[in-house]
Amino acid sequence: MLQILLVTFPFFALVLAGFLAAHRRMLPLEAIPGLNGFVLFFALPCMLYRFGSTTPIAQLLDASVAGVYLLCALVMVAFAIVVTMNGRIRWNDASFGALVAAFPNSGFMGVPLLVALLGQPAAGPVILLILVDMVITSSLCVALSRLDEGQGHGTQAMVDAGRKALRGVAANPMPWAILGGALASYLQFQLPGPVEKTVWLLADSASPVALFTIGAVLARSQIQANHPMPLSDYLPVALMKLVLHPLLVLAVGTAAIQLGVPLDRFALTVMVLAAALPSASNVSLLAERMGADNGRIARIILVSTAAAFLSFSGAVALLT
Repeated sequence: MLQILLVTFPFFALVLAGFLAAHRRMLPLEAIPGLNGFVLFFALPCMLYRFGSTTPIAQLLDASVAGVYLLCALVMVAFAIVVTMNGRIRWNDASFGALVAAFPNSGFMGVPLLVALLGQPAAGPVILLILVDMVITSSLCVALSRLDEGQGHGTQAMVDAGRKALRGVAANPMPWAILGGALASYLQFQLPGPVEKTVWLLADSASPVALFTIGAVLARSQIQANHPMPLSDYLPVALMKLVLHPLLVLAVGTAAIQLGVPLDRFALTVMVLAAALPSASNVSLLAERMGADNGRIARIILVSTAAAFLSFSGAVALLT
């Protein structure tokens, strides 16, 4: 366990550093969008391209991994919505609560952390999970969030929201970086020396800056979400993310293997550990744009990120 904590501690320490820097205003809140932009449009796409281009194409196109993980994501979304909807939490808030229950922080945290723990082969399954969550899970939850709108027009609003979500995915550089890396892997293409070195330098910066930015985003969300809220509105969803999600992936993946699905045991371990990660921090930005209760979403992300230091390390100890 101590060896695992020695690996995971620096990752969570960088999140804490970003949180403290923003909370104490050593980092101006106005600077956080700039950090986010650097990570999203430069560093993280370069890191995903590098891992994608150096990963065997078969790992990036594993239908068993994608299918099992997607099934679990859909179950998590449905369960979270059914459990949390009430007189105050309607479709919009319930849908984004379901998204943070099913969408781990695979991009900003998962890829570098799981590669550090399990080695380069872990990159392929994690990258595939990112695509599933960004293209399908996120789009589904955004579409469901519109069911509150209009009298009899909820279905059309849902379709329009789904299209808008897919356009957002198309404008996001991360899926394109993954697809570009997969194509480079398939063609065995290598960037020219100086270009490759530039891309690799940006890729090296992705992990520390992304983790620091997660902390800063969480601090900003806490500062801005200052209205009181009962624990029952956000603590159960954080527990779903950290406990129920990885257990569900483990159970479904194990059952799939016993039924003859060609799912690799190592890939299943990577999937379970990815599911054990805290909630994706970028969901709070999406919830804010869609008019959901961002304070609730921010609290879920904050609680899951803080608790994941121990829960995720425990999951690693049990599975490796």
